[in-house]
Amino acid sequence: MNILPVRTEDDYKAALAVVAALVDVDPEPGTEDGDRLEIISLLIEHYEAEHFPLAAPTPVEAIKFRMEQAGLTVPDMEPYIGKPNRVYEILAGRRELSLAMIRRLHEGLRIPAEILIGSN
Repeated sequence: MNILPVRTEDDYKAALAVVAALVDVDPEPGTEDGDRLEIISLLIEHYEAEHFPLAAPTPVEAIKFRMEQAGLTVPDMEPYIGKPNRVYEILAGRRELSLAMIRRLHEGLRIPAEILIGSN
């Protein structure tokens, strides 16, 4: 098994090609190809984390995403945020989340508190 570090964009593209070929084969974990797939995938993840970092969502983006995921509507958000007009103000970015709202959103909808605390 000859595995090299992923340091350049060319290395990255080559590693992606190897992973694509291995995924098509669908090797069993613990086999040589399975181990190779796992190791190269980790190298790719490391390269992507360094070169293509993802920004954390804003609190409003996180709330909208969770609403979409769970099929929630504005009335469904009342227990977490308050009356519909307050929900609309939050979703439009015209009002900040209160600490009580953050707690309810975190506990009720499992939105990470560190995201809700972030700036709008």
